[in-house]
Amino acid sequence: MRRQPFFYNTTVFESCNLKTKNMDEQKEQSDEKNLQRDTTPKVTGIGGIFFFSDNPEKAREWYAENLGLEVNQWGSSFEFRNANRPDEINYLQWSPFKQGSDYFAPSKKEFMINYRVQYIEGLVQKLKDNGVTIVDSIETFEYGKFVHIMDAEGNKIELWEPIDSVFTAMGGKTTK
Repeated sequence: MRRQPFFYNTTVFESCNLKTKNMDEQKEQSDEKNLQRDTTPKVTGIGGIFFFSDNPEKAREWYAENLGLEVNQWGSSFEFRNANRPDEINYLQWSPFKQGSDYFAPSKKEFMINYRVQYIEGLVQKLKDNGVTIVDSIETFEYGKFVHIMDAEGNKIELWEPIDSVFTAMGGKTTK
């Protein structure tokens, strides 16, 4: 059996790769257009993890010293890339709260999760239609919109429609 010269195989693969690359680029452009138009009210990721601590300052120091978190007065901001828009930087906030804080009320739990969402107004309407308890009304800040709900287990959940570019513009150290 005679083998083809290496340059022949390379040329064939390059030709196939070129076709595949063009198809992949077209699919990526199509996916990007669909993402830009997607107004489905839904959760898109985790935006924050908040928990009670007897001493939040010591907790932040411990996590910085032992686990390498970049901390500030609120906790640590984790920086990551958006899977659908890799040029976009997104953030997740990790924050210990003083034990007994009323920020998690009316929940009796010792934690609260913040979910990143898209189209928060539509999601709140869907939740209302489904009989979910909406704790407060949507509040708008320069870095996004927030609202709190209660899940079926009595956990208070924070929903956040972020404007990540504001955090990026602010700068500061982040955990990567």
